[in-house]
Amino acid sequence: MNGVVVGLLGFLCIIAIVITLFKSITLPSIAFILFPSILGLILVLGGYYTFDNLAALIKAGFSSTGPTAALFVFSVLYFGIMTDAGMFDVIIGKLMTLVGDNVIGVALMTAVIALIGHLDGGGASTFCIVIPAMLPVYKKMHMRPTTLLRIAVLSMGVLNLMPWAGPTMRAASVLGMEAGKLWNTLLPIQIFGIFLALAHAVLAGWQEKQRGAGLDGKLAHEEGEVEEEAAQAAQDAGELARPKLFVFNLALTIAVIAMLIWDVFPSYVPFMVGVVAALLVNYPGAKMQKKIINLHAGPALTMCSTLMAAAVLMGILVKTVTVGDTTIPSVVTCMSDIIKMILPSALGKHLPLVIGILSVPLALAFDTDSYFYGMLPVMIGIGEGFGVGALPIAVAMVVCRNCATFISPMVPATLLGVGLADVDIKDHIKASFMYVWVFSILCMLFAIVLGIMPL
Repeated sequence: MNGVVVGLLGFLCIIAIVITLFKSITLPSIAFILFPSILGLILVLGGYYTFDNLAALIKAGFSSTGPTAALFVFSVLYFGIMTDAGMFDVIIGKLMTLVGDNVIGVALMTAVIALIGHLDGGGASTFCIVIPAMLPVYKKMHMRPTTLLRIAVLSMGVLNLMPWAGPTMRAASVLGMEAGKLWNTLLPIQIFGIFLALAHAVLAGWQEKQRGAGLDGKLAHEEGEVEEEAAQAAQDAGELARPKLFVFNLALTIAVIAMLIWDVFPSYVPFMVGVVAALLVNYPGAKMQKKIINLHAGPALTMCSTLMAAAVLMGILVKTVTVGDTTIPSVVTCMSDIIKMILPSALGKHLPLVIGILSVPLALAFDTDSYFYGMLPVMIGIGEGFGVGALPIAVAMVVCRNCATFISPMVPATLLGVGLADVDIKDHIKASFMYVWVFSILCMLFAIVLGIMPL
């Protein structure tokens, strides 16, 4: 079996995974195990690999995804505990007292709440925080819900660069590096993106004001009423809310993030320590701690199983096997060789730039898993053939794709967001697409200026 046939089989495998995910035929974890396993069996029967080679490939795949899975499990638990304890509710309630009936202030506060709410990296949970809190305000101020969604998704896209967020973790798994180390590279771009998101919120507020928003739609809530509603929300949370421990929880969260920036320990260690401290202080007693962990076991297990399944995909497609002095080219290497035959060399040398420009349109057609686990390894293989490093390609795909994550209909959280805001998905994409595309290109240009991405 020659390299061209192996490469074509690799493309068929990825196409099968993408189609399966597009049509929601099965879960990503099942697709990531099923199709690469079939491919692996074909390669063994065709004499390209032996069963021992196949076992070694899968084992190598697990070595790159294990730390990422640990990071996700403990970050989900940590931020879930903080949400249950009401830390985010207190912050949002206090921030809203500062806004009053100012249209630009409401838009800016939407961005701030989205940035804070998305610290856990969960799109669905952030939409559940931002939209129910802000949609009544937007209606009273006669502001468009599509504007609310656009402000939220741009802010969430920037925060999605955190090392515990899905795209960064997936890219780190493909690169075989710690998510925290990749984040250190992305951090300057993220800081620039946060300022850009806040500037966009001000622009969006000004646009709404020009339309007449707020002129006859004064907010009914005075500061005292807002505080009263925040207190009522805390009371409704029942036994899980811990308003008296707000200062401790905030300090603990700052300490966890500081440990991540310090970058001495693996990125999952700060969350492991944080989960222990948060549980012991907020919810003492084994019975209550078990209840809290069970509340968040579902999301943690789902993503963890996807990451573990991706180890099979990564192993069979990306990893290489050395037999004696001979290294057998990986499936992705064979795939990239095929593309290199038809890709002009002048274009290949600027691959990160091309990927960055096309990332937003591609985000509408690819879900996060197929984009990073399917496309990124292929792009890295192509880049190597033109002398382009893996990191700039990963940066281009992570930064620019993140901006468009929550306008993609392939991302389930997007469908939740438009449903909560009572906006049609096509109206959301229409109102946000060009803003998101320009936003992503500006972030890419900033990365080029800093030398993180080559021109």
